[in-house]
Amino acid sequence: MNSKLLVKLDKILLATRNRDKIKEIADALNNLNINIVSAFDVDVPEVDEDQETLEGNALKKARELALATGLPALADDTGLEVEALNGAPGVYSSRYAGAGASYDDNVNKLLTELEGVPPSRRQARFRTVMAFVYNDTEHLAQGECQGLITETKRGEQGFGYDPVFLVPEQDKTFAEMTLAEKNNISHRGRALAKMVEYLRGVAQPG
Repeated sequence: MNSKLLVKLDKILLATRNRDKIKEIADALNNLNINIVSAFDVDVPEVDEDQETLEGNALKKARELALATGLPALADDTGLEVEALNGAPGVYSSRYAGAGASYDDNVNKLLTELEGVPPSRRQARFRTVMAFVYNDTEHLAQGECQGLITETKRGEQGFGYDPVFLVPEQDKTFAEMTLAEKNNISHRGRALAKMVEYLRGVAQPG
């Protein structure tokens, strides 16, 4: 993958329509002095996330939206991997309870699948892969966070599986943390930190 950008980078398209992801990503990129736009600001095609890996989906989204708009595109794909479920829901995390499933639908299915599983076997990890694509430049960054799945929902913040993902060192679920606290230790926050470091090193904001 080419690691050099040949022109100044003054705008990045976030390849998602998930407003919660946009909020987290934009917050992490806030200090780059780059204009952030999303799929709500630019006319972009829907991308079918049909790849078998997080890396594949992230790259596909970034590639297709960069090609469609001519803008540098940043995409992510995130999976929750639960040990007792042999790594499920994994790449299907956002649609674990079926196409069009809500956050609550997915969380409720997960808790049902784990009924009777003791705390000692509820280990899980969140993993995020971020892909940046601009012309012939492509770059991947990955972050992960280890935790446990709680037996009941806790907290009102965050989104997705946040109310049931407990970070033992903090004794809090992601949904019990502020955005700043979550971004500091989360899978997406760690992937974003690596991506920000990359962009600072090779991009030329202008």
